[in-house]
Amino acid sequence: MGQVGTAADNAAMESFFSLLQKNVLNTRRWATREDLRIAIVTWIERTYHQRRRQDALGRLTPTEYETIMTPTAALAA
Repeated sequence: MGQVGTAADNAAMESFFSLLQKNVLNTRRWATREDLRIAIVTWIERTYHQRRRQDALGRLTPTEYETIMTPTAALAA
């Protein structure tokens, strides 16, 4: 990753943008940019981060990882 000519250099971002386009952008016509911005942020926070398992996090979703790594003392506060 990061070197010019590496086959997997852009694979992760291309995969993300493909999912974004299929699940948000191509679902309907957007009246304003603000509506589209809200839909993108909502999709990322509610769907993408809740369901996608990541190798860097030990095959956990970002939400699962955050739950495990947050100390219980911080949760009580």
